[in-house]
Amino acid sequence: MDPNVLHNISYGIYIVSSNKNEAINGQIANTVFQVASEPATIAVSINKENLTHEFMLSSSQFSVSILEENTPLNFIGLFGFRSGRTADKFKDIKFKKLSSGCPVVLDNTLGYIEARIVKKLDCGTHTLFVGEMTESAMVKAGKPMTYEYYHMIKRGTTPKSAPTFIKEELPGKKEGTMQKYRCVVCNYIYDPAAGDPDNGVQPGTPFEKIPDTWVCPVCGADKSQFVKEG
Repeated sequence: MDPNVLHNISYGIYIVSSNKNEAINGQIANTVFQVASEPATIAVSINKENLTHEFMLSSSQFSVSILEENTPLNFIGLFGFRSGRTADKFKDIKFKKLSSGCPVVLDNTLGYIEARIVKKLDCGTHTLFVGEMTESAMVKAGKPMTYEYYHMIKRGTTPKSAPTFIKEELPGKKEGTMQKYRCVVCNYIYDPAAGDPDNGVQPGTPFEKIPDTWVCPVCGADKSQFVKEG
């Protein structure tokens, strides 16, 4: 059996948020999909160990913010590789609480949906939450980010808590190419051929030549948290 065939299934990149009384939290999710039209119903898969899962069980509601294609990696890293138990993810971003108390992220967002949970399905490490839409709005026009774009173009990574995570064999270094380095925190691969132009590192820059102040564009780890790839 080849699990890599699963990479051919299409996904998007979203922020799923919820609340527990006045406390709020959100996380990156790529498994969000519509399951019915009347009433409008969506489903999302969330890891049982995540704080957002706890909040969704408490409030029986969640929101989905649809991220645009040019969303910065560090913004995705904030919601995808940091825990709401130790960090306030909403501290420096634009968001609002709906009348229900459920938050929606507005930065880098094309539109949002709020849903009331009507069914839950135990899927082992994850719970599939099914919710009927209670509120929605467009924020701006744009192109939504797909998981393929995030992975192939932005070179983003998938956390182990994601439902689509597949443990892959790390590729080796090809002869004649510059050494790649991998972040041990989030598995982001620094490829010297591509560099990190969004953060001032031009293509063709060896890892050793990157300024010591540079950090992983996904999770914010410093250079000491990178190891040779392959």
